Amino acid sequence: MAIFRHARHPLILSALLLANPSSAASGTAPTDMQRWQAQAERVTITRDDWGIPHIKGRSDADAVFGMIYAQAEDDFARIEANYLTALGRTAEADGEDAVWADLRQRLFVDPPTLKADYAASPVWLRTLMQAWADGLNYYLATHPQTKPRVLTRFEPWMALSFTEGSIGGDIERISLSDLKTFYGRPTPPTPEELGMIPREPSGSNGIAIAPRLTANGHALLLINPHTSFYFRSEAQMTSDEGLNAYGASTWGQFFVYQGFNPKAGWMHTSATVDNVDEFAERITRRAGGYTYRYGKTSRPVVANTVLLRVRQPDGTMAERSFTTYRTHHGPIVATKGGKWIATALMWRPVPALEQSYLRTKATDLAGYMKVAALKANSSNDTLFADSKGEIAFLMPQFMPVRDDRFDYTRPVDGSDPATDWRGLHTLPSLPSVLNPRVGWAHNTNDWPWSAAGPDSPKAADYPRYMDQVGGNARGVHADLLLTGKTGWTPDTLRAAAFDPYLPAFARLLPGLVAAWEALPASDPRRAALADPIALLKGWDHRWAYDSTATSLAVFWGDQLWREVGSFAQAERLNVPDYIAARVGQDAKLAALSTAVAQLKQDFGDWRTPWKDINRFQRLDDSIAPHFDDARASVPVPFTSAQWGSLASFGAKPWPGTKRYYGTSGNSFVAVVEFGARVKARAVMAGGQSGDVRSPHFADQISRYAEGRLRPVYFHPDELTGHVERTYRPGN
Repeated sequence: MAIFRHARHPLILSALLLANPSSAASGTAPTDMQRWQAQAERVTITRDDWGIPHIKGRSDADAVFGMIYAQAEDDFARIEANYLTALGRTAEADGEDAVWADLRQRLFVDPPTLKADYAASPVWLRTLMQAWADGLNYYLATHPQTKPRVLTRFEPWMALSFTEGSIGGDIERISLSDLKTFYGRPTPPTPEELGMIPREPSGSNGIAIAPRLTANGHALLLINPHTSFYFRSEAQMTSDEGLNAYGASTWGQFFVYQGFNPKAGWMHTSATVDNVDEFAERITRRAGGYTYRYGKTSRPVVANTVLLRVRQPDGTMAERSFTTYRTHHGPIVATKGGKWIATALMWRPVPALEQSYLRTKATDLAGYMKVAALKANSSNDTLFADSKGEIAFLMPQFMPVRDDRFDYTRPVDGSDPATDWRGLHTLPSLPSVLNPRVGWAHNTNDWPWSAAGPDSPKAADYPRYMDQVGGNARGVHADLLLTGKTGWTPDTLRAAAFDPYLPAFARLLPGLVAAWEALPASDPRRAALADPIALLKGWDHRWAYDSTATSLAVFWGDQLWREVGSFAQAERLNVPDYIAARVGQDAKLAALSTAVAQLKQDFGDWRTPWKDINRFQRLDDSIAPHFDDARASVPVPFTSAQWGSLASFGAKPWPGTKRYYGTSGNSFVAVVEFGARVKARAVMAGGQSGDVRSPHFADQISRYAEGRLRPVYFHPDELTGHVERTYRPGN
């Protein structure tokens, strides 16, 4: 164990100030530095042998200070990137390409308003936000080698711009091409927006199992977020004020987003509810501006000016000015059918940050539900388990009440007052499941109607806007694994999380085989595809390292996805459902011919084992991924979640590569057992550190690929013998 170095001598203080002379020259830095150093004295950071920080503070604010400081040590670049996105300032670093994403963000994020929200926040929350900003600023002051691209100083109000740690926030549902067409020049949708490129479903898996179904009589929780790789860090936060949370935190946020404390655990999955709506406004141009029709009256359209700073190719800054518009429904983001489109979504930064933090201190289901009553969670379903043996599936608590006569999956008539939101649903009126008799609950970013087998909510009892996507293959898979099973242990739950069955192909391939069998004997495709069909027909629909059928099936499925993805997205169907229902026999056979030819071209043989194609590679700390077939990589056996694999690896070929390289999917996997003493095992994508020189940059890749979870050192005695170093921030 490392020895503490209490480096608080005046000479050391002077050295720290000289390390950041611009701050020292401001006249306020000495006071700041003294305050930061005093807080650092109340914090210890213990790095375990995986590089994961265990932060201890006297107060919750001290823990926040230490936690964000440790995050900055591991990957300041990702913290800054997330806040450039959240604040709508990415164009200051990346230039013109980021302007439209910045404008979309600034339709909601207004710095003067956030500063006012901060000033009006509860004292306890302001204290945490101040500690967050102080921890980041102290890191920058003591690490002059770190060169921020834009954000050289963090202010506490900035934390309110990024309050919910989902992989894609509600704002990202607004089309950038539509926004650019309205506020700039017309632009076609990107292939990604059209669904023409196979894209890993964003979301997650969560499973909670009640004690009566477990071997040890303890509740179990599977935490399995699917995000872009390196999107979250792992940490433990403790304080003398009762905080003790462990799990995954999105870079730059000071709360554990998916994790557990000594008594309870929570896992968030992206929900399929419809609580982001579009309103078609009837606009009239007047001498003084615009009005919109609302009932029998006209209301003024509110105009605002948004100024964006944009980095130029020569490094200088230019300013772009946009006049933006909004109605009472929300900002105008597009025009469709001659009407302006306003988007309504949850924008309640203070309650959202309160809820995100306070739930980490809830010790049972009743306490968690008390926090949920803030109703500031809009995008997450939750799987919950606690040491009392309670389990639950919870819907997002921000759920506007609407008139179910209208189809809110499409723009509704904003001039009709009947389409307006009418407050929020009460928690009991949501299709959640508390302590189901069946003894388990799950969610895989699918509808709530299968969350707990026979004890699931019934769709007929709820408005249709409680789901807008339907079921998916992962949900089918989870049902098969959970139904009728008892004697669960952490090991069997881990095995379920990596079960290799691919139900989408089990459903789709019989149709392909039938199409081939229907060919007349004289059809040349009969002979050409006989061996590939035989391989797929004899396959058990399970991924494996050495499986050639997995390779052929994925190439076939990806080819069809490229052909029909845009149509499936337009009809709000997942791709396998669309293939099964709409794709004809000739198209299925043609896609198989293309897959066979592609495998031959890229790998020399259409019978190429999956391990030679599907790979994990981490070359450097670049945020934008890039790959190289000539450099070392690790085989990964599991596939995209789109085909029903619970373990998700979103991979594809990249510029200059033949192999598939993953960039999303399983990002943090943990199995937690809630006995008298909580126990957990976990693994994360890559490693804890973003520094390629660190031993923890890629030390978890093999475990990740094998589904081999490592022990979590939650209790002090578990950490004993596994400590790399212990220190205070600034040392």
